[in-house]
Amino acid sequence: MNDENHDDKGWRGSREVWLDAAYEALIESGVEAVKIQPLGKRLNLSRTSFYWFFKDRQQLLDALLERWDQSTTGRLLAATTEFAATETEAMLNVISTFLGETSFDSRLELAVRAWAQQDARVLDRVQEADARRLEGLVTMLKAWGHDGDDADVRARTIYLVQVGYISMRTEETLEERLKRFPNYVEIYTGKRPPQIEMARFEARLAERDA
Repeated sequence: MNDENHDDKGWRGSREVWLDAAYEALIESGVEAVKIQPLGKRLNLSRTSFYWFFKDRQQLLDALLERWDQSTTGRLLAATTEFAATETEAMLNVISTFLGETSFDSRLELAVRAWAQQDARVLDRVQEADARRLEGLVTMLKAWGHDGDDADVRARTIYLVQVGYISMRTEETLEERLKRFPNYVEIYTGKRPPQIEMARFEARLAERDA
């Protein structure tokens, strides 16, 4: 079916269809690939269909940044305020956020950071997100009794390690990563999670990813 038939029948896609296609193009090939005509070809939709949902390419790019913010910063900040009975459990909540694409979209994070190297406006947005994420971690650590300077250094240690995993495209099995978690938690908080807490945590992860 060609583009004209799609339009004759009223099918123009949807906002999410266009946004999903833009997301995949950004992940696969970078921001230069996020252009209306190639996306339309990918979707077998006419270029004019795009304008039912977005004013222009910039509005589409802005929507991609909103998706990035929600699927990365939003989820990390939510984890910093999630219920925890102990500080070690609170830290497990935070670092587990980085274990799956459904909890923190690391592919989109990597693509947006690459995009930021070409666009000062996007770089400002990434730096603002970094500051918000760090502040969320600092606030959580202060709530568990760490003073300002200590909370700041611990927050930076947590955050820079996790961003490093993403930026370096580190490949580890879940089993390998989980084996290191007690040590990470001890470094980040000064306390080691008890075995029973790790067992509960791993059971929650298995349920989340089932």
